[in-house]
Amino acid sequence: MSQQSRVAIKAWAEADRPREKLVEQGRRALTDAELLAILIGSGSREESAVELCRRILHDKGNDLHALSRLSVTELCRYKGIGEAKAISIVAALELGRRRKGRKDEERSVLNSSARVYEYMEHIYNDLPYEEFWVLFLAGGCKLIAKVLIGKGGNDFTPVDIRQVLRLALEYHASSIILTHNHPSGTLKPSTMDVQLTNKLIEAAKLFDFSINDHVIFTNSAYYSFRDSGLL
Repeated sequence: MSQQSRVAIKAWAEADRPREKLVEQGRRALTDAELLAILIGSGSREESAVELCRRILHDKGNDLHALSRLSVTELCRYKGIGEAKAISIVAALELGRRRKGRKDEERSVLNSSARVYEYMEHIYNDLPYEEFWVLFLAGGCKLIAKVLIGKGGNDFTPVDIRQVLRLALEYHASSIILTHNHPSGTLKPSTMDVQLTNKLIEAAKLFDFSINDHVIFTNSAYYSFRDSGLL
C-alpha cells in the first residue's frame, strides 16, 4: 500500500489526534485503542489508526492479555498492520510485562505459593510452549537466583536433574522451588510432573536441601504441589 493511501495521525482532525490528547490531557485520558494508534502511527485507506486498533481489540474481546498473546505474524494478518507496526505492538506489550517483573523483584521472599505466582507470572504469561524455571533460595526463603532449566513443546519440557542439583550446590541454596507452565490451560499435574518432582525430592535429600514446592502456571491460575498435599 502506498504512503499516500494511509491515513496518518497528523492528517486527522485535531480533536482526534491521540498524541496531542496525551500531551494536553495526560496518558490516562486515552483509550487502549488510542494508545495503540500512537504506536502504529497510521491506518489504511479504509480506516484510521484508531479505528484499526479498535477493530483489533474488538476481535480479542477488548482484552489486552489476549492481544499480548498475538505473534508478529498474527498481527500482520490485519490490513494496515505491517511487520514494523506489529513489532512495535509486541515490543510495547513485552515492556509492560518486564516492568511488572521488575516490580516483583522487590518481593523476593518466596515463602508461599501465592508469592511464587506473583513473582513468576509475568515470565509464564502468554507463553505458547512449556518452560521450566527453578528458584534457588537461601534461609528464610529469600531468593538467590532463578534459572531457566528447560524449554519444550506444548506438553513436555526436558529437565536435567543433575543440572538442578549442580546449580543448587553452586548457589549454596538451602531449598528450591520448581515451576513450569501448562500452555493448554490444564492445572492438573501430569504423571511425568509428579514423577519428576519425586525424583528431585529424593535427590535433594542426598545433598541436604529441600524442595519447597512445585508450582504449575497457566495464564489465569496456578497449582501448588505443597498446597495440594503432594509435598
